[in-house]
Amino acid sequence: MQQNVGATDKRVRTALGAVLGIGSLATLGGAAPLPELAAPVLGIGALLMLGTAATGTCGLYALLGVDTCPASAGESR
Repeated sequence: MQQNVGATDKRVRTALGAVLGIGSLATLGGAAPLPELAAPVLGIGALLMLGTAATGTCGLYALLGVDTCPASAGESR
């Protein structure tokens, strides 16, 4: 699968994944006034965001035809 997540998109996904992960842990620890169901939902969201940022590929972007990764000058896409 080709990379379709650009540098800015990766930074946003990493930050959002960190925030979701902290929210999940805060919910598990009782520090956040959220329902118990929010912890696994936030945790899965965090893993998805961090995973797509690490690999540079997003399955939803591939389905929708979105590409935020600029092509190099010598690369043909």
